[in-house]
Amino acid sequence: MTPNEVCVSIVNIASCLIRMGVSDSQNYPRVVEDHEYRYVNYSGFSDISKSLRNIEYAEIYNYLDESRQFNFKLIDGALVHLLYTFDKKGEFIKQRLCYFPAPNYESFQNDPQLYLDESNLYADVISKSILPVPIRVDYAPAEAKDLVHPASHMTLGQYKNCRIPVNSPLCPVTFIKFILTSFYNTAFFEFNFDLKHYIYPSTIKPIEKNMLHLSIE
Repeated sequence: MTPNEVCVSIVNIASCLIRMGVSDSQNYPRVVEDHEYRYVNYSGFSDISKSLRNIEYAEIYNYLDESRQFNFKLIDGALVHLLYTFDKKGEFIKQRLCYFPAPNYESFQNDPQLYLDESNLYADVISKSILPVPIRVDYAPAEAKDLVHPASHMTLGQYKNCRIPVNSPLCPVTFIKFILTSFYNTAFFEFNFDLKHYIYPSTIKPIEKNMLHLSIE
């Protein structure tokens, strides 16, 4: 996918999420560049990932929320980032796809009728037993090291060394479908989320295939 194709895909996702009633707020994608790279991020984007290391998750979430650092803010407060990097020749070289659930659902649980319609399409996200777990999918082939740092991998819960191999990078639609089917399942199947996904070439190493890994075909 080219930078412009990624942007179009994210705009189409925004339309679907708004129609489903899942997106509460959004920042639309844009392509920006410097002397070396082209980036797909969003209006108002600021890369503060390094400054947010080793602090409590609630603080990270609150900063991202208050400074509107997200592509989408979902109905339960979860924040979604879809970030891609290309070189000047248009070669795809990096991605960071993130799902930051709200650290607590107190207001959501105290008055769910503010959020739910009569069909309870979003009941999946108000159970008091839910433990919010941030999810990140990275693609960084320049940093790859067999087993230790797969080129494409998923991290759960902000754990530094949690890198579950993924067989390839993910397009925006694939990542959003994963989030919706996993955490907003009722709403996903009630509406027609029929956007087509793009399959990137495989980047997983043979030794990583012998581990538990994630795969998209």
